Amino acid sequence: MVNTLKRDLKAGKACLGTVVTLSCPTVAEIFAMAGYDFIWYDLEHTPMSLETLALMLQSAGAYSATPVVRVPGNDEVMIKRVLDLGTQAIIVPLVNTADQARVGVRALKYPPLGVRGAGLGRAQGYGEGYSGDYFKNANDETMFIAQIEHIEAVRNIDAILAVEGVDAVLLGPLDMSGSMGLLGQTSHPEVEAAEVRVLETCRRAGKPAGIMTMSPEQATQRIRQGYRLIGMGIDVDSLLNLARDGATRVDKTVVA
Repeated sequence: MVNTLKRDLKAGKACLGTVVTLSCPTVAEIFAMAGYDFIWYDLEHTPMSLETLALMLQSAGAYSATPVVRVPGNDEVMIKRVLDLGTQAIIVPLVNTADQARVGVRALKYPPLGVRGAGLGRAQGYGEGYSGDYFKNANDETMFIAQIEHIEAVRNIDAILAVEGVDAVLLGPLDMSGSMGLLGQTSHPEVEAAEVRVLETCRRAGKPAGIMTMSPEQATQRIRQGYRLIGMGIDVDSLLNLARDGATRVDKTVVA
């Protein structure tokens, strides 16, 4: 088990991924083929089931993109089940305090570092060799990403980053704007100031900061600002834009 995403981020590289929300193994496979560093499967805002997620991870598994799953919440049971399906990184939404970060990290790690139960699923090769290599390496190779999407988390960012096992943070400007009474105003100076505070604190702590973007231009801008974990685009939006572009570019004028 080698987590390329975790190693590349530790080396200071910028890593680019995209979000998959459609419950379809073919969609997962196509986006994994596209050359992204990671694929972010979203269980928080979709009806995606664990059974479907398992099929999606299998279909995309032939490609190099690291699988990352955003779980619905900071739940030990859900984190364990998703890890057993073979994902290598977990995004936990709405991590507002150091204690909440510790709960998530403990769910991610096997004893003695955590409380993850030892099953024999896809991640463990279904018991191949009693999964000795996986059990030996999982605590080092799995990755915990804390989503910072509330002003309380911004106030507590130093303490969150100090938690052993927090590998990276991912800003959520939209929800953060809502927590500040500015829902949807992600370009508001107060929201941008909160983003800068998180980014600068990550730099001092030596931890990569991530953020969502919707275009190559935005992604490039964020990388130049210092972000290293870059989400770019969502499957449904990418498909809609592609379809709309094709539909609007055709000249339907009939020539007599």
